[in-house]
Amino acid sequence: MRILQIIDSLDIGGAEKMAINYANSLSKSIEFSGLVATRKEGNLKNQINEKVNYLFLNRKKTIDFNAIRKLKKYCKSNKIDYLQAHSSSFFTAFLVKLLYPKINIIWHDHNGLSEFLSTRKSVALKIASYFFKGIVVVNYQLKNWAERTLNCKNVIYLANFTTLNYNEVKETFLEGINGKRILCLANLRFQKNHFLLLEVAEKLKVSHPDWTFHLVGKDFNDAYSSKMKSEITAKNLSDTVFIYGSKSDTQNCISQCEIAILTSQSEGLPVALLEYGLNSKPVVSTEVGEISLIIKDGENGFIVPKFDADAFYLSLKKLIENDELRMKLGQELNKTIIINNSEQAVIQNYTNWLQKIEHAE
Repeated sequence: MRILQIIDSLDIGGAEKMAINYANSLSKSIEFSGLVATRKEGNLKNQINEKVNYLFLNRKKTIDFNAIRKLKKYCKSNKIDYLQAHSSSFFTAFLVKLLYPKINIIWHDHNGLSEFLSTRKSVALKIASYFFKGIVVVNYQLKNWAERTLNCKNVIYLANFTTLNYNEVKETFLEGINGKRILCLANLRFQKNHFLLLEVAEKLKVSHPDWTFHLVGKDFNDAYSSKMKSEITAKNLSDTVFIYGSKSDTQNCISQCEIAILTSQSEGLPVALLEYGLNSKPVVSTEVGEISLIIKDGENGFIVPKFDADAFYLSLKKLIENDELRMKLGQELNKTIIINNSEQAVIQNYTNWLQKIEHAE
């Protein structure tokens, strides 16, 4: 098989990380594995394996005929069987399909707004889905939505997976006291609900003032970000909550923290949770998306209702005050991730699914 991943950018994010994970993993087992960034490169580019064939299109607008022709030529010369289009890059893949009908499109839906699917704009997606060979989704809500809404019946749920980056260069040094840091690995978007984090930080500053929160993820410098920064100042949390923006050395950031958290109001299956688990960190998370399929409350982490700052604070307090519990839950989460979200298992299911589609023709 010859498979090409397509993603709009290589900025740090869940969909972008998964596009690279698939390209890297498939490069070990198939004839050709490639990756195309259509619009923008970014901090994740250095995580692409040297065995992966990489192309940057430098697309300037939504319909960029030069970029589309360039991608069509690339697919033809490399005899690509499947374009695996991640998130919004399905439109680029669809335009290539119109010029080069021989190519097969797999759409990979990473939508993190699982709780808001009824508001999703889908006219272009519905039209393009007539041309999809198959659809991969990262949670069951997306699977139900795709089967009900789109015009492609080959839909499969495949859990996200991640791997440790042994070549990571350590660049980021976090503020605060060693042994008393809490990490939130999430881009500054409304669905990640950092305002819940600030509520919890306010409570924790009273009971455990030495502990600090560290927010690693893309800062879009928009209204959400501005409001959040204003609240940090208004709540007198400038020495408690630190914002770093995008960082490519996420494992290094995780290693500097004792506890990892997710405060989201909506999720699919966040890659950050998998990274926390691979690094054996104890986790407190809101109960959204597929997170409850991974975290079993009190067994391998703590899971609380979304928007519930009191419950979140109490769970965090338990971890802060009990070193043994932190170690135990971190180790149990590590076991869970290795069993359920291993690279080998997901890629095997993926290639088996593609082979079934081919044989069914």
